[in-house]
Amino acid sequence: MEVTGQCGKPGTLTLEDILKPHALEERVYRHRCVEAWSMVIPWVGFPLADLLKRFEPASGAKYVQFFTLADKQQMPGVRYPVLQWPYREGLTIAEAMHPLTLATVGLYGKVLPNQNGAPLRIVIPWKYGFKGAKSVVRIHFTDRQPQTSWNMSAPSEYGFYSNVNPERPHPRWSQAKERRLGGGLLSGTIATKIFNGYGDQVAQLYQGLDLIQNY
Repeated sequence: MEVTGQCGKPGTLTLEDILKPHALEERVYRHRCVEAWSMVIPWVGFPLADLLKRFEPASGAKYVQFFTLADKQQMPGVRYPVLQWPYREGLTIAEAMHPLTLATVGLYGKVLPNQNGAPLRIVIPWKYGFKGAKSVVRIHFTDRQPQTSWNMSAPSEYGFYSNVNPERPHPRWSQAKERRLGGGLLSGTIATKIFNGYGDQVAQLYQGLDLIQNY
């Protein structure tokens, strides 16, 4: 992984470098897809803040951008211009440093499979799932709101924040309800909760921000 931008300790780390100082823990989080389905997933990882602090972000670093692997041999899908590759995502520094945000290396008690973002992905449980960059190979600290792949592709559909919000519909479907996977074909839908049910922990990050306009 390469670390760049406004930080005191940029450089390149191996996976072993990344993992060595950190104790792994299991966290069971609700996972909400922007396409109105959800799951409950036991992730394995450690707080992303603990990793980012090692790089000594500068005081002017207001955002963190993540770039993912774009290897055409391993990932044939990136041969097609569905998005501008590599896939990229971003968070405010406060979101990235929040205790709920997880640097993730496993799920269901096992090492993270390739299709789930091995060897390291980001999990932010109060946001739609696409905000969690998979197979991260670069972390970039910046003072400007960074570009994110789906926002670049369809800004009217996918905002920078992309917090789970039942009051803010997607242009092509409602976000008021979701289908929880694992409940069976006849399980029906359940009501979507603001911030995916984590509002008590994260709502303060968005004080004064219009969550409809700043979707």
